[in-house]
Amino acid sequence: MDGGSQWAWVVMVLFAAAAQTGRNAAQRSLTSELGTWAATLVRFLYGLPLAALFLVLLYVLPAHPPQVGPWTPAYFGWIALGAFAQIAATGALLLAMQQRNFAVAVTLSKTEVLQIALFAALFLHELPSRIALVAMVIATLGVVLLSLPPKGQGLSAWRSKSAMYGLVCGACFAIATIGYRGAAVELNAPSAWLSGAWGVFFAQLMQSVSMGLWFAWRDPQVLVRIARAWRVSMLAGGLGCAASLAWFSAYALQGAAAVRTLGMVEVVFSYLVSRRLLREQLRREERWGMALMVLGIVLICLQL
Repeated sequence: MDGGSQWAWVVMVLFAAAAQTGRNAAQRSLTSELGTWAATLVRFLYGLPLAALFLVLLYVLPAHPPQVGPWTPAYFGWIALGAFAQIAATGALLLAMQQRNFAVAVTLSKTEVLQIALFAALFLHELPSRIALVAMVIATLGVVLLSLPPKGQGLSAWRSKSAMYGLVCGACFAIATIGYRGAAVELNAPSAWLSGAWGVFFAQLMQSVSMGLWFAWRDPQVLVRIARAWRVSMLAGGLGCAASLAWFSAYALQGAAAVRTLGMVEVVFSYLVSRRLLREQLRREERWGMALMVLGIVLICLQL
């Protein structure tokens, strides 16, 4: 990997984390209006047109359109694994947000990092460097501090719905990440952005069709409410698609564990949203947890 590519994935991840923070805030407002799973569909359905537009531009703008392929069953299998695990992860994240404040709910999903390192080693044969492994452990300790129960709650908080949703969310996001990284490796596109564009398009197409058909069968009125909430839905879908394009493109340049460890910077962004927009307060333990996560993020960048 050349020097430009080394830092390109970092910029992609920072952008993805910022866009994802905005998407989470928009989705959170939709959850009370539409329900958890309808708000999950919004992310994919309203993001799909933007994904298609970005893909078209990648073929129209260059003088010589890029060539991609061949399309293999393994590629679509990896994409399907990531797509449906992401649906479950997003739903669990929105449920977690209803249990604790905004920044901590996002942080609980970051238990995925060590799971990603394990899954990547088992299924993709990608082993993290020593520095990367230390960074993951430190950042995960930060997650533990952030998820400590408030004083007086004892161990009961570890058995709470918030803890359960956070664990499920982290596991599902880990599986989704491995699926998308596996798809990027399988496709081996000539550019990271092209790899990301195809990945996002196919994933969001699968997600939109499957969830749309499920709602059409079980509760068609949900689709009507989603259409009426188009203003906030377009914001959530657009930001979600932009974040996914950056995540997928980063997976084409760097291993999944390193990408998601750096992606923990989203927690810092969420903290800013929580303090400035939602006026939520964090406890001392939660602030120390964020400090450890920032240290882990710095260490993951030192391996470049």
